[in-house]
Amino acid sequence: MTGSEPFSIHALELGPMENFVYLIHDHASGRAAVVDPAWEVPEVLALAESRGVRITDILLTHSHHDHINGISDVLDKYDAQLHLMKDEAQFWGQALDMPTLHHGGEVIALGETQIKTLLTPGHTPGSACYHVGNELITGDTLFVFGCGRCDLNGGDPEQMFVTLRDMAERLPAETLIHPGHNYAEKTCTTMHEQVEGNPFMHFDRPEYFVHYRMHNHDRHRDSPNAPVCSGEEMQ
Repeated sequence: MTGSEPFSIHALELGPMENFVYLIHDHASGRAAVVDPAWEVPEVLALAESRGVRITDILLTHSHHDHINGISDVLDKYDAQLHLMKDEAQFWGQALDMPTLHHGGEVIALGETQIKTLLTPGHTPGSACYHVGNELITGDTLFVFGCGRCDLNGGDPEQMFVTLRDMAERLPAETLIHPGHNYAEKTCTTMHEQVEGNPFMHFDRPEYFVHYRMHNHDRHRDSPNAPVCSGEEMQ
């Protein structure tokens, strides 16, 4: 974040799965959006209170339990609007109280802060990323030197291949990536670093990507994730 930007993004690492919960704070309005509220939500509420902001929006990157189990705790304190992708709502199948459903490409106005929604399927059918200024909150789509699993219900490795290639081609190299979990040797990265060092972004052919994601990666790489030179991922 630079001083000229109308927002700031605060991260909390919470829960047994090293989840990142993000608070996007619009400076002018005092509004905030929480991304993927889960686990120790009182810490999120305390952060909002310490910053003097009110949570008006809840943004979901996807519907897995470890990213949503604190929604009700936020709604107990704030009358916040829930946002997620229409494809994810259909996949989730949960009865929701008048959420705002997106298709990807819409802009959520948080005071003076513009949050662009990106549909990024692969981990789940309606996974989303949220683009704020020069920063991108990626959930379980893109990790630092990794990507989300595709072997869970709703996962699709072929679609993940397309999503990651599209992100690499469309997003500026200097885009700051904020992942959904703390699985790497660093907590934030740039798109340039990921194109260079993320093994999942080194593949030109989907069949090679699928084989690596579904069969090779978890057997040959240990946490924390670290950069891999192009060509080393298949060794």
